Amino acid sequence: MKTLKEIYAYRSMIASMVRKDIRGRYLGTILGFLWTFVNPLLQLLVYNVVFSYILRQGIDKYYLFLFVALIPWIFMSTSMTGGSTAVVSEPGMVTKIYFPREVLPIAYVTSNFVNMLLSFLVVFAVVFISGVHLNMLAWLYLPFVMIVEYVMALGIAMISSALTVYFRDLQHILGIVSMIWMYLTPILYSQEIIPDRLHRILRLNPMSPIIESYRDILYYASYPPVTTLLEALAFGIVIVIIGFILFGRLKRGFAEEL
Repeated sequence: MKTLKEIYAYRSMIASMVRKDIRGRYLGTILGFLWTFVNPLLQLLVYNVVFSYILRQGIDKYYLFLFVALIPWIFMSTSMTGGSTAVVSEPGMVTKIYFPREVLPIAYVTSNFVNMLLSFLVVFAVVFISGVHLNMLAWLYLPFVMIVEYVMALGIAMISSALTVYFRDLQHILGIVSMIWMYLTPILYSQEIIPDRLHRILRLNPMSPIIESYRDILYYASYPPVTTLLEALAFGIVIVIIGFILFGRLKRGFAEEL
């Protein structure tokens, strides 16, 4: 509770760091802020060509099926891999200034969350252009799913950023973990093609209910099942609690390690 009060007291610092990160993310590049939209569109193009024409999935409007899952995945993957350096990249702040160290991963994940929200402008445009049936009532679930994913991403960033201070190789290992995790999550394919004997294992993947919920709302134009939403919420709460506890215990040695 004390830590949460401290974090709230430093909310202006978090907001300042988020603004700084967003402004400086594409500073000096030709396209600048447009890279927010270009990056996911290029990934969509590559995956769509591969899985629509080479490794055929046979899914109607596969580009939309993929896109509504790809944007949330990019947010989660970036929060984990990039978030791992949230503390080690700020040695001056950690060793010389007092503030709740949790501010660093919170600011990083929040910045990526804002970036995902902006990217969703393109997702919404693709949904409208695709001509799929729109269920605006189902869209009311979208903020809940986004918040749950944010909570989960924050927990993962807390864990990865704290561990990386003591084990620097982790930031490189997480790139491999992210790639494996992506292929174990029904992003590029439908969960219907997964053998029944593997479905139970799939349910242990915390990103599965998140991706399913996004896809139910934006692709199938239906309400996410309550069980799916509860699974996502449970995963998110458990991971963020573990993240805060682990970060709280390890942050005592940050200054010495940096």
